[in-house]
Amino acid sequence: MALIVHAGRDNKNVYKSLIAAEYAGVEIKMADNFQMGVSNKTPEFLKMNPIGKIPVLETPEGSVFESNAMARYVAHGSPLLGSSAIEFGQINQWIDFSSIELDENIRAWGMPRLGYATYIKPYEEKCIANVKRGLDALNAHLATHTFLVGDRVTLADIITTCNLIWGFKLLWPKSFTSEYPHIERYFWTMVNQPNFSKIIGEIKQAEATLPLPAAKKPEPKKEAPKANGNTPKTNGDAPKPKPEVTEEEEAPKPKPKNPLDLLLPSKMVLDDWKRLYSNTKSNFREVAIKGFWDMFDSEGYSLWFCNYKYNDENTVSFVTMNKVGGFLQRMDLARKYAFGKMLIIGNEPPYKVKGLWLFRGQEIPKFVMDECYDMELYEWTKVDLSDEAQKERVNQMIEDQEPFEGEALLDAKCFK
Repeated sequence: MALIVHAGRDNKNVYKSLIAAEYAGVEIKMADNFQMGVSNKTPEFLKMNPIGKIPVLETPEGSVFESNAMARYVAHGSPLLGSSAIEFGQINQWIDFSSIELDENIRAWGMPRLGYATYIKPYEEKCIANVKRGLDALNAHLATHTFLVGDRVTLADIITTCNLIWGFKLLWPKSFTSEYPHIERYFWTMVNQPNFSKIIGEIKQAEATLPLPAAKKPEPKKEAPKANGNTPKTNGDAPKPKPEVTEEEEAPKPKPKNPLDLLLPSKMVLDDWKRLYSNTKSNFREVAIKGFWDMFDSEGYSLWFCNYKYNDENTVSFVTMNKVGGFLQRMDLARKYAFGKMLIIGNEPPYKVKGLWLFRGQEIPKFVMDECYDMELYEWTKVDLSDEAQKERVNQMIEDQEPFEGEALLDAKCFK
């Protein structure tokens, strides 16, 4: 019997068990048709958790509630809980730290801004101070550690990363997290690990702290009812005339169109290609690669190779992967107009970073060159479609062929 999680799927506390299951090789699935406020009020659910809170893990031996306890159950007997008594203790130390020092205060900071709690400014200021104290301590530890405990991902990393998600997604723009560079490196490295990204999906950092909900406008007062068909009494005062409107409010200016939207229509529908790429699980050459060239419109789109200019600096694997992950995040502005593959190549440093990009139009879009500073870190070469060797290189990059140009792939990332 597979383990069953009772909760909604998109919940950072559910992610903890699901990611742990990926690392531990445990079969786990979500309960069918779970409805918050309905499913968790049933007698069957209340037998598993008498106060009706989610998530709950259903196991062959019984139920487990509280998300950290659920994740510990899933990780039991796996390397996620360490290989010695001291590692086991330190893993639980960081789980408690991230839950008490970070998660509790992040939630208290975010809940009023999501409209789930009353905003009290002094209380929020206290929570922010507590968060910063916790981040200072975590940042100092990560200055000399790739992972929280030992030299591999443990349950401490899984739970701590999940506890940081609200901060990065809702509350902390780059201007905030830049004060904690080691946490930035750690967080983006973790969420880009395959076992994390499979569960969490893509994380986009907040552009600004989530604003407080707008205050509700008071309802207009109802006019007093007329008596005996007469107008309401005014105590002798004439009604005040409404102020004249001398100017119309300026209509909002339409957002200027992206120049790429003004190009002639293309027979290639980018979303169709992205869907084919994502859904092809076997016979990739025969299905996806052939489909790509069948769809490709050489007049409406162009293909480009890129090569990182400073590959000799790529001496640490996780830093190199994090560098590429950051680049893909900053390319989000071009998602409607581009598809990309980035390969990190080599078994040992220095690692090479090479990429393939499909862009709408015949040139790299100007707004991408202007707004994404990473573009200047790469040499860009337009693919010569008359050269069969270059077209074959395109095929190899799309399908993550290994070895690539005689070397192993450390990692491959897709922008779609």
